[in-house]
Amino acid sequence: MGTLVVGLLLGGIVAFIIRGMARDKKNGKSVQCGGDCRHCGGHCH
Repeated sequence: MGTLVVGLLLGGIVAFIIRGMARDKKNGKSVQCGGDCRHCGGHCH
């Protein structure tokens, strides 16, 4: 039973992280440099 609870908890956390990354990408932020081209010299776009 404990394994099932931990598995569901980890699955929820992973889904939350993926959803946040997808939302950031949709808003134009790059996963590699965060969308702030002052730090990467504009190479991320």
